[in-house]
Amino acid sequence: MTDPTGPWASATDIADAVSRGSVRAVAVAEAALARIGAANPALGAYTDVTAERTLAMAAAVDEAVAAGRPVGALAGVPFAVKNLYDVAGLPTRAGSKINRERAPAASDAVLVQRMGAAGAVLLGTLNMGEYAYDFTGENAHDGPCRNPHDPDRMSGGSSSGCGVATAAGLAPVSLGSDTNGSLRVPASLCGVFSLKPTYGRLPRTGTFPFVDSLDHLGPFARTARDLAAAYDVLQGPDAGDPGCARRPREPAAPALAARRRLRVGLLDGWFYENAGEQARAAVAGVADALAPHADVDALRLDEAEAGRAAAYLVTNAESADFHLRRLRARAADFDPDTRDRFLAGALLPAAWVARARRVRHWWLERALAAFQRFDLLVAPATPCPAPAGGATVLALAGRTLPLRPSLGLLATPFSCIGLPVTTAPVFGEGRMPIGVQLVARPWREDVCLQAAHLLERAGAAAACPPVASRLRSDAA
Repeated sequence: MTDPTGPWASATDIADAVSRGSVRAVAVAEAALARIGAANPALGAYTDVTAERTLAMAAAVDEAVAAGRPVGALAGVPFAVKNLYDVAGLPTRAGSKINRERAPAASDAVLVQRMGAAGAVLLGTLNMGEYAYDFTGENAHDGPCRNPHDPDRMSGGSSSGCGVATAAGLAPVSLGSDTNGSLRVPASLCGVFSLKPTYGRLPRTGTFPFVDSLDHLGPFARTARDLAAAYDVLQGPDAGDPGCARRPREPAAPALAARRRLRVGLLDGWFYENAGEQARAAVAGVADALAPHADVDALRLDEAEAGRAAAYLVTNAESADFHLRRLRARAADFDPDTRDRFLAGALLPAAWVARARRVRHWWLERALAAFQRFDLLVAPATPCPAPAGGATVLALAGRTLPLRPSLGLLATPFSCIGLPVTTAPVFGEGRMPIGVQLVARPWREDVCLQAAHLLERAGAAAACPPVASRLRSDAA
């Protein structure tokens, strides 16, 4: 077991040590706060640090342990949340200039409450793309999130602070959101695990929306076991979110020990043609590692390109409608890139949007048909590792593409149809990571997590401490 107060301690190790009384939750929290103070000015992951509340929550866990009262599955585990989650006492920024003028939230988002009820200790809120419409991690108002593996590179977005904080040892678990890839892109570029559950699995009550019909919430972690542990305490319906399915909790952690043989489809076509060399190599390595536990075959889903196009039309139309009042009143206070995408969405013909919604359902039927043959689909999460900060174009397979939307080329099709996806980090010969998507049929998050755990045990997927990080010193 690593030092529970150290930067690379796992959430499950911390919870075990705290619940046994071998380390105090306050000591874990103090160490995490010290690391944030030392590293955050360079990385830009946190926008608010809730130090007073952090220590009070940790002290309450220690009091429960000392009194012999039950403590939760995440006792003493530090966590942080994307700043579109409501946190009592803070305005919910959603990465924007306008929202920071909102009144402070009166209560925590439901998922923040559930983490606290499990004994986890909130550290603060995390940087993100403005109104979650971003894949780069470069926020015009709060500054860029810098990749801890190379601060000159992008972190990915829009859950940029989540990817950076988790990868840099500033929080073993964080909570983000995913509309078109905002969990999977930063997980891929920063080299950590993430889980985008099935659409409707986790309630969004108390979070600032982007696109209601596409928004998912989910966790980041540095191990598959931690990812499953966080996911399990987050589950359960909530009446405050009409889009949340009324399904009981279905614990996924036991899936990590599952021994069933999987049928795995390696996605070809769109997912190969739009992947660079390192992305293709990562998928090949994952296939080799799964082979002893699975029957692996190739699968071509040409409908994915249409699914991605449908997702963008729905995204632009719904988000523009939601932000129209702010656009009319305060257009100058938006990041110009975000503003222009919203304005373009407001001008979309209604017939295009209606057709996009039909295509979305058609693409879902095609994807579900693939699960008659396969339990799991595998594809790269991003076309390439983290690009240089400030880059605007992406060179890919002899083409030059606009970078900002192209980072989501391979993630967006699965958001459109709400499938569960785990991102598993792969480190190749270079020091920059890239993620692989593990996709299952609806409500089978356990299959995604089983595959992630198999890859981790085989050494094919792992979150590695950043080699360029200033956190490597003992003082950190």
